[in-house]
Amino acid sequence: MIPTSADGLTAEYLTGLLRRHGHLATVAGVTAEPIGSGQMAGSYRLVLDSDGDAPRTIVAKLAVGDESQRAFASGAFRNEVRFYAEIAGTLDVPVPRAYGWDISESGAEFVLLLEDLAPAEQGDQIAGCTPGQAEAVAVAAAGLHAPRWCDETWFDVDGFGPVTHDDRLLLESVLEPMADALRGRLALSDEEEAAVGWLVAEAGDWIERPPSRFALTHGDLRVDNVMFAPDGRVTIVDWQTITPGHPLRDIAFLVSTSLSVDDRRRHECSIVAAYHRALSERGVVDYSLDECWTDYLGSLMQAPLIVVFGAGAAQPTERGDRMFHTMLHRSSAAIADHTP
Repeated sequence: MIPTSADGLTAEYLTGLLRRHGHLATVAGVTAEPIGSGQMAGSYRLVLDSDGDAPRTIVAKLAVGDESQRAFASGAFRNEVRFYAEIAGTLDVPVPRAYGWDISESGAEFVLLLEDLAPAEQGDQIAGCTPGQAEAVAVAAAGLHAPRWCDETWFDVDGFGPVTHDDRLLLESVLEPMADALRGRLALSDEEEAAVGWLVAEAGDWIERPPSRFALTHGDLRVDNVMFAPDGRVTIVDWQTITPGHPLRDIAFLVSTSLSVDDRRRHECSIVAAYHRALSERGVVDYSLDECWTDYLGSLMQAPLIVVFGAGAAQPTERGDRMFHTMLHRSSAAIADHTP
């Protein structure tokens, strides 16, 4: 049985999982402490009493909640396990080391054992980050995008096919009801309402339009999904929403939701330029800074799209509603600044 609560992360289970992934470890005892603020999965820091090559502390991420909730998120769980098991080694993006993984056939149950990054700390989406931190994340994201820039084999991966017209119709069938649900939960300003209305009117064309460039995208690149070390290094986590798409969607989402409005206005050009330099240094050619900036502006819809769908998929919480409203406030200002 794959655990769906911290109680199931027993010494016997952890020993078996570590050994199946090549670690010569015997866990005699374990204590678990909840960490993070994940909307779909639970994360725990485990302190292990063990011998062999297991670390003293490790982070376990697993599907929690009732069966229907876990089944709804099963595709995201498969994505994250697939990322660590098959994809991360083909890229140059900073991620935690994976010590082992387990997933059910349905995908509704999974466990990932990941490197404990302490003393690095998780970013706070509501507080936001500094321009320097946002630039460091954008540069790290170039290590996700550049190594397999416009690699058509992404579309051969199960579930990673190009967006189809049927995908568009499905999106349009649920987008307006989900937007209405968001309006019912949050008191939107005129600017925020304008961004949601723009999303509902234009998202179908936007997602169906073939991207001029593509790479594997994180899909939810924001500071809540980044660990910041005391020395300034960043590590990107939460790989549940990966999909091939325009890479600037990650950068537009990061910048427009993670910086204050004033900081974004002052620094977005320099952050995009730093990201573009990092792409060039990693071998991306025939892609000018002007084209990169145009693609950044054309990707700003990513933020309200993720806010509307994220709020609809996540269990409502006070912090969650504050977070989604903060993200919508910041990104709607970016859209108003750059959209005629």
